[in-house]
Amino acid sequence: MNIAKGTIFLLLPGLGMVGNLSVFVNYMWFLDAEKKPVHVILIHLTFTNVIMILTKAMHHMMVAFGVKNFLHDTGCKMVIYLSRVTQGLSMCTYSLLTVVQAITISPRASVWGRHQPKAARHILLCLLLFWVLNSLINMNLLHVITSSSRNGSHMIENHYYCYVQSQSQVTRWFILSVMALHDALFLILLGMASGYMVFLLHQHHKHALYLQNTKHLCTMPPEIKAAQSVLLLMLCFLLFYWTDSIITLC
Repeated sequence: MNIAKGTIFLLLPGLGMVGNLSVFVNYMWFLDAEKKPVHVILIHLTFTNVIMILTKAMHHMMVAFGVKNFLHDTGCKMVIYLSRVTQGLSMCTYSLLTVVQAITISPRASVWGRHQPKAARHILLCLLLFWVLNSLINMNLLHVITSSSRNGSHMIENHYYCYVQSQSQVTRWFILSVMALHDALFLILLGMASGYMVFLLHQHHKHALYLQNTKHLCTMPPEIKAAQSVLLLMLCFLLFYWTDSIITLC
């Protein structure tokens, strides 16, 4: 048992759980028939994040606190599978959130402005598609994940309760290629939507300066603050995503 390591794996996911649950409860509490599309996306994003944190943290806390492996074969499959599916869903949902926000602030006369989602139910089809897509991409895990209790004590000595069985090089590279293509597409979508929002905010700032007939403002304009927030959120997401990806590959 490693108390220090277990405490870290308990506190860090705990903070994430509190943050996501607070957002989830806040939007669910005021849920109504006229719920905005952005609110529906945020509810789904926090829901997937909670599942991802639980499934990712469970394994590490079990090992750190010396808990006996109670997952067995079926439990290992479901925990790892849900962890990977919700990780992909988190990226898809965040990309969708950015796209919807970009469309929302688009001028009504623009191409994007004419395609604003009119109701929350229009978003549900996208979210359902994301569930199907990520479930199919990670379906291979249900065949290769197994419990270490079925394969002697070697994996237990290395502190793994669940592990991936050996696969052929062709299968392994095919799965990795599909996952990389999935992530690349949604990262590109995220970057394009974020860049478009920054462009719109910059154009609005130039228009505001023209109307005020001055180049000097006493305080930072709200559109500049919004643009900085968009860039900061995107950079933070990319930083944590690539950090997690590198750790996972290693």
